[in-house]
Amino acid sequence: MSDYHQPIMLREVVEGLALKDGGIYFDGTLGGGGHSLGILSGNPTVKLIATDKDDEAIAEAGRKLSPYEGRFKLHRTDFKNFEEVLDSEGVDKLDGYLLDLGISSHQIDDESRGFAYRNGNAPLDMRMDRRKEFTAKDVVNGYPEEEIKRILREYGEEQYAPSIARNIIREREKHEIITCKELEEIVERSVPAKYRFSACARKTFQAIRIEVNGELDGLKECVTALTRRLKKGGRACVMTFHSLEDRIVKQVFRDLSTACTCPKEFPVCVCGRKQEIELITRKPLTASEEEIQNNSRSKSAKLRIAEKIIE
Repeated sequence: MSDYHQPIMLREVVEGLALKDGGIYFDGTLGGGGHSLGILSGNPTVKLIATDKDDEAIAEAGRKLSPYEGRFKLHRTDFKNFEEVLDSEGVDKLDGYLLDLGISSHQIDDESRGFAYRNGNAPLDMRMDRRKEFTAKDVVNGYPEEEIKRILREYGEEQYAPSIARNIIREREKHEIITCKELEEIVERSVPAKYRFSACARKTFQAIRIEVNGELDGLKECVTALTRRLKKGGRACVMTFHSLEDRIVKQVFRDLSTACTCPKEFPVCVCGRKQEIELITRKPLTASEEEIQNNSRSKSAKLRIAEKIIE
């Protein structure tokens, strides 16, 4: 396995997809191709369609999956564009799909990408798709104080959002904020001394990254539509890494697993609602202690699995 990115809960994902002979599967968050490799090697008859916005991820996955040439197609695009991707491949229904919504280890470790607070003098970038012009620098230097505060609260669940936003504005009035280190130092000055530790800027960086890449935009609608594109018996696997994503996925799966919502006193159903999926995991799966020891980034992962029960 390449060290580009270590796939999290690989065994649980492949088992959760319950690979069917001749099945067609969709990996919407290709990354370095680790999960896709597990799918293709898990059953010699399945085919795979995968997407990713990151050019380096597409290149790495292409190399990794090359032994399975003819059984996979890679598209450089957002997984939320799955409709046009599947249509272009002439695929109507899927036998399963995976969304691994976390940022890849490679993106975090590559200092030039500016994703992490420890990236020092790296530029404030954070783009997953480097064809886009909008970067973290634009958020930090261009957004009004109230908008920065909102992003930090909503996307980072940062309790010190007001002071961080206020100090960002004060600092950028002196000079443009252009590096990860500069932003990290602003955050450190903005929180009480007893909370100033090496990772105190993590929530701020997460919030700005989500804003730059629009990670939550349309996620609910996408997961709903993808699940409805499954064949009967098809499996949905969605892995999240923070509470905002998990809350959205949990709500979608709950809605799709709910049947008639008419009051009990109604003699017959008038809402017409039908249960569309069955939850395979009532509670999300988490990484084993062994995996967490080998890969600390797996600690926050939650995997939810559901099965389509109607056509």
